[in-house]
Amino acid sequence: MSSTVAAGPRRIVVGVSGGIAAYKACHLIRYFTERGDSVQVVPTEAALNFVGAATFEALSGNPVSTTVFSAVDEVRHVRVGKDADLVVIAPATADLMARAAQGRADDLLTATLLTATCPVVFAPAMHTEMWNNPATQDNVATLRRHGHIVLEPAHGRLTGSDTGPGRLPEPEHIGFMADLAYERPDALTRDLEGRKFVISAGGTREALDPVRFLGNHSSGRQGYALADVAVHRGAEVTLVSCAVDRLPDPPGAKVHHVVSAVELAEAMRSYASDADVVVMAAAVADFRPTEISGSKLKKGQSSARLAHLELTENPDILQGLVQQRDGRGGAKPVIVGFAAETGDEDASPVDYAQRKLRKKGCDLLMCNDVSGGATFGAADNAGWLLTGGQQGGDITVTEVQHGSKRAVAAAIIDAVIPLLP
Repeated sequence: MSSTVAAGPRRIVVGVSGGIAAYKACHLIRYFTERGDSVQVVPTEAALNFVGAATFEALSGNPVSTTVFSAVDEVRHVRVGKDADLVVIAPATADLMARAAQGRADDLLTATLLTATCPVVFAPAMHTEMWNNPATQDNVATLRRHGHIVLEPAHGRLTGSDTGPGRLPEPEHIGFMADLAYERPDALTRDLEGRKFVISAGGTREALDPVRFLGNHSSGRQGYALADVAVHRGAEVTLVSCAVDRLPDPPGAKVHHVVSAVELAEAMRSYASDADVVVMAAAVADFRPTEISGSKLKKGQSSARLAHLELTENPDILQGLVQQRDGRGGAKPVIVGFAAETGDEDASPVDYAQRKLRKKGCDLLMCNDVSGGATFGAADNAGWLLTGGQQGGDITVTEVQHGSKRAVAAAIIDAVIPLLP
């Protein structure tokens, strides 16, 4: 779909169809309005059985209608979609997606979808059996073929006692992915169908005793963003997550939780054996304590031990993955590393990243300048992508413009695709 960047506040249509998750649309509306966007809520009649029009009007500051016969003189059934910069349907029920795939226009929301020329994002929510039904999957494929973005549903508790895929993703996640669709409509194209990604995220923790550990400031946000984007571009994703707090599992990804560098190394070696792409986005502790105390080290009583803490080196996971691949003589997986660098009087962050690329031997390296704690825990990122350098060859450096971590993730994946065998 084409997209025109708005000169002022973005004009966003939030469509709401009739499912129990309709109440979460209220949080999504707030997500957009707090960013200064102008939001027009277009519910279906069924949606108003779950959330009243007054709630949508109060949150958006705009009147709400479900029918093409309201404000006929303004031709609203054409104007709402035609004027929009972004359309987000949350929740998108099986019925709504079926009607949208067929091109029906039997209410204001489906008419809006027919006239929209901006990015359109569907966030499905339904029971597992309904999501897995071949008719629904055919409709999803049709919508994607028409250029729309259909997010993967989350896995979790559904209406009643059942658990499975079909839960509406969290509103913040929907908002993030919708923002990415607006920034770069091509960032979520389905160009990774049939590919397997293994991605690490977060920071390892090395135990000192049952209470304390050695760690770092990594939040895991960039690795999780990579998993989000890879899933929505069609890849089968395994995310190895290291001690990440307060981040929900990316919808559609298989998540394996670990804590220490040794556990991370074992998991990555195992999953990498049949992967097409391996991304080492996790921040790995260089050292771990030689001994772990079985009881809490008490202040004063253990001061001598803490003053002379013995450490041992952790495995170099990135280099080990390259050696594992090269030892098999294979062309895959494509291996992506990360370099969190700071400059000094001797060299810049990019200089240090070039040295790391030559040493590690990975195919692609993302360099971040983390001077002053930048990047860690932030919603945005920037840096440089480095390729080449094998057998002493030239290294190509490409700047990654400042943007959301999901936009940066899309740029990284764009750089991976030409490297795939």
